[in-house]
Amino acid sequence: MYERVLKEAGCDQGVIAHCLTVAGATRAYARSSVVDRRLLEAGAMLHDLGRSETHAPGHAGVGADLAAAMGCPDGVVRIVGRHLGAGLTLEESALLGLPPVDAMPERLEERIVAHADNLVKGTREITPEERWDRSIALGRKYLVRAFRLGLDLEPLRHLR
Repeated sequence: MYERVLKEAGCDQGVIAHCLTVAGATRAYARSSVVDRRLLEAGAMLHDLGRSETHAPGHAGVGADLAAAMGCPDGVVRIVGRHLGAGLTLEESALLGLPPVDAMPERLEERIVAHADNLVKGTREITPEERWDRSIALGRKYLVRAFRLGLDLEPLRHLR
């Protein structure tokens, strides 16, 4: 179902494959009873919906607008709009030339999708260390935030 939505929106096969991989990666964090698995699946599959229009960092906001226009639940819209890196503060958004909005993932499912997206490059899962090495240019503040996000969420991966 979500693959069809992405395709109809104009996402190419590479974006769809990436979303499938991210959705697969989120399942390792969804073993807890406090995780809304349906919300997590929908958000993971649609997190890059905005790439149907742009591959710039603004794709998160574009995707959130598209998801809202399609009638997606607020939880999905929030995941799509807040999945970049380990989140963007209002100031960071403005510095990147994006609309000045707070795009920090707050809810558990938002945080899981952001983290899982950090651990997928294309369709290949990577380690947190590989991600941090690739993100060194983003600065210490981002690296610390991404590291803390991983520390917060990794215990969920090991639940049985």
